[in-house]
Amino acid sequence: MVLRIVNNEDAAEELVQEAFIKYYEHRERLADVAQAKYWLIRVSKNMALNYQKRKGREYRAYEKAFFEPKRAQETGETALLKQDSAQQVQDVLQQLPEKLRTVLVLKEYGGLSYKEIGAVMGIREGNVKVRVFRARERIAKLMEEGDVYIP
Repeated sequence: MVLRIVNNEDAAEELVQEAFIKYYEHRERLADVAQAKYWLIRVSKNMALNYQKRKGREYRAYEKAFFEPKRAQETGETALLKQDSAQQVQDVLQQLPEKLRTVLVLKEYGGLSYKEIGAVMGIREGNVKVRVFRARERIAKLMEEGDVYIP
């Protein structure tokens, strides 16, 4: 069963060996042979599935690292537009009411979760979500009115 899941004989042998080690560590808890058999099958299957998940994540990470597209060189014009737009975003942010600006700054720049922001500000998590939504909505509206470069 493990071999069919992982499709690699060496890995299957290693996983089964680990499963038997776990069985040896937990053998006192298992009442009879039938219970031990099904426990060992379940543990082996779960270890094989976890191995496959891990291999899939590793493969995707390698693919991403080795086949990442080349980044384009930033021109002076692009840098200037970004700098100007960053200043405009800061100006727009200052136009927001204090309660909306605070939650948005804590969320976007502080990296806090809604729950953490609620604890800091003394409001419920639901209120934080509403304020962040409204702040983003207002910023989008104000940004449409200005000429902002968004790469």
